Amino acid sequence: MRRRMVTALLVVVAVLVLVLAAAWLGQRRLIYFPDAGAVSPAEQMLPGARDVELTTADGLRLGAWLVPASRGDRQFAVLVAPGNAGNRAYRVGLAAALADAGFTVLLIDYRGYGGNPGRPTEAGLAHDVRAARDFLVASGWRLDRTIYLGESLGCAVMVALAAEDPPAGLVLRSPFTDLAAVAGHHYSYLPARMLLWDRYPVADLVSGISVPTVVVYGGADTIVPPEQSRRVAESAAGPVEIVRVEGADHNDPVLAEGPRLVDAVTALADRIA
Repeated sequence: MRRRMVTALLVVVAVLVLVLAAAWLGQRRLIYFPDAGAVSPAEQMLPGARDVELTTADGLRLGAWLVPASRGDRQFAVLVAPGNAGNRAYRVGLAAALADAGFTVLLIDYRGYGGNPGRPTEAGLAHDVRAARDFLVASGWRLDRTIYLGESLGCAVMVALAAEDPPAGLVLRSPFTDLAAVAGHHYSYLPARMLLWDRYPVADLVSGISVPTVVVYGGADTIVPPEQSRRVAESAAGPVEIVRVEGADHNDPVLAEGPRLVDAVTALADRIA
């Protein structure tokens, strides 16, 4: 009897070790969900848009779209950092709505997304958005006329960029406090904080950023708990506006590209101007 109990315990331990090892080795497959396929030319997707190339500090060449303001140019650029899934073709609606509101939009894809080379990591995505910032600056856009807009994981990427090179304003759509917190919400049986290679400490970083900030989140978000987005807003060092979209889940169009989000960007630009 005792021998059977020891054997059963050893089996349980072995299974736990295998689960932890799989989570350790395959964790980035649980974080990043790129659509790696090449996207159509920009002009086929958005009127007046053009394909541009971003060169990262570690030598990658990444495709992106530059979308001009289509109505009433506000003389503001919006740098959009997407979430962890899809590619820039999935953000056509957002880019079109921002352009229609008078913004020039740089819509990027990270490494490994949208036909781009490389594999996504926290350090890699930081290189990618720095390259996007450098492209805007080289194109004549001053940072005091640039708004950083991040969605979900992109919030973490934008906050890190803003901490080192502040924009005129910051828009965070569905931010989490840090990656371990959101991972723990979905994988409560794993010691996420011990296992994670990529950290994305959003709340910690935003506490040192004093630029005007808007936090937009869905009241029914099943991916990033709404309380995490509220906590990010409460942590912001600068003036902050909170926009809660009632009944909206994480990827609902009303939240991802709807008028509440676009109006929040417009209102922020008006306050800055």
